[in-house]
Amino acid sequence: MEHRIVGPGPYRATKLWNETVELFRARMPLRKHRCRFKSYERCFTAAEAVDWLHELLRCSQNFGPEVTRKQTVQLLKKFLKNHVIEDIKGKWGQEDFEDNRHLYRFPPSSPLKPYPKKPTYQKDAIKFPEWNDPPPGTSQENIPVRPLVMNSEMWFKRHSIAIGEVPACRLVYRRQLTEANVEEIWKSMTLSYLQKVLGLDSLEEVLDIKLVNSKFIIHNVYSVSKQGVVILDDKSKELPYWVLSAMKCLANWPNCSDLKQPMYLGFEKDVFKTIADYYGHLKEPLLTFHLFDAFVSVLGLLQKEKMAIEAFQICCLLLPPENRRKLQLLMRMMARICLNKEMPPLCDGLGTRTLMVQTFSRCILCSKDEVDLDELLAVRLVTFLMDNYQEILKVPLALQTSIEERVAHLRRVQISPGEFEYQRAYGSQEPLAALLEEVITDAKLSSKEKKKKLKQFQKSYPEVYQERFPTPESEALLFPEKPKPKPQLLMWALKNPFQPFQRTRSFRM
Repeated sequence: MEHRIVGPGPYRATKLWNETVELFRARMPLRKHRCRFKSYERCFTAAEAVDWLHELLRCSQNFGPEVTRKQTVQLLKKFLKNHVIEDIKGKWGQEDFEDNRHLYRFPPSSPLKPYPKKPTYQKDAIKFPEWNDPPPGTSQENIPVRPLVMNSEMWFKRHSIAIGEVPACRLVYRRQLTEANVEEIWKSMTLSYLQKVLGLDSLEEVLDIKLVNSKFIIHNVYSVSKQGVVILDDKSKELPYWVLSAMKCLANWPNCSDLKQPMYLGFEKDVFKTIADYYGHLKEPLLTFHLFDAFVSVLGLLQKEKMAIEAFQICCLLLPPENRRKLQLLMRMMARICLNKEMPPLCDGLGTRTLMVQTFSRCILCSKDEVDLDELLAVRLVTFLMDNYQEILKVPLALQTSIEERVAHLRRVQISPGEFEYQRAYGSQEPLAALLEEVITDAKLSSKEKKKKLKQFQKSYPEVYQERFPTPESEALLFPEKPKPKPQLLMWALKNPFQPFQRTRSFRM
């Protein structure tokens, strides 16, 4: 009774539906049953179908042991509605399936769901800013150029190019890195990382790139508290105070410092119901409708826990900040309630963990269009979130570092001499000053090489050089004189070193 693992990719929910239908038709035990003094061949009771399918779903790595019998009944109702099964009289199309002794059978053929036709999304991630692209409305023929005046300086430049001392220059277009460019880089690299982790050739049909907001990504990375929870700029999108107070009450039970009203028997159940009602009436699930396929696709990686956590981290960065904040606070509350041994039972006959998953799964993940397995998929996702929420709702450090290094690299000034001339013609000397600083701080150059380059720069751009070194003293600080070593004590430095030997009387005999 093995269930093939359906990995990440487009139409994963449809693939899981078809896989479950095929297994159910192929392996569900059929036998002879009697009903009202009449025998029926190759059929099964509703209770037998619930038993068998429930065990199949619990043992499947696509769904997991969190699947309840009630959810199995809901799935069989959808089977009856979609003519996967029919009653012994051939009736189908209604969701009136119940867990009882009523008899059902398989029709001659159970229709598999076709893959939905969705609009073709952009196949490739957004391109990085191309600095060689000319600005709109500008062409090579229409570049404004100053009239060339041949003087000694220009002659020196031409002569240097001719003899090979200075490489020939060409005009290179370059635009300053704008805020929009930075946002495009964050969006493009984030989606590229997600595509790489999922192992897909394209994010087409999994994610509509046009709906991804780069501002959300940047806000979710940088606008966070010390605890890692998103801080909202628009306070009107915050959780209502009474909901936040109720969540703090259950998360810190029985120490509820925020509550002023007296507590009574069953108080915690009413507080929990208040929270469940608020989240249950949200207009859109916290993971949003347009990211449904992306999160369902990540569920195919749960066998590789590390990769699944990384993929969920990236997907959660795409959420609107208010959704991410609500999800962070909800998951923290759910995890604390499940670990709190002092918490009284919040529902008779249902464990606390199961109650948390069943109550909040649909407000976290849900499809806008009817998807027959969305409830089971939501349970699977919320269960994994509860076990790993601290890691999943962190900012992926490797992605953040990579993007920041990319932005920093593009902000460095590495411009050809031809572009210096173009910018100099319009009075901009920032690139020239940056090049001068690059020469000054280059540790690979020897003092002799550095002096030679600075001398060439001074001849070519005296204004910039004068601004950097306004006085000879400031220039001298760049090449401090080395202290001269003291001369060694030499033999000829002594007083009269070669004076002839004089005899004294003591040597006479």
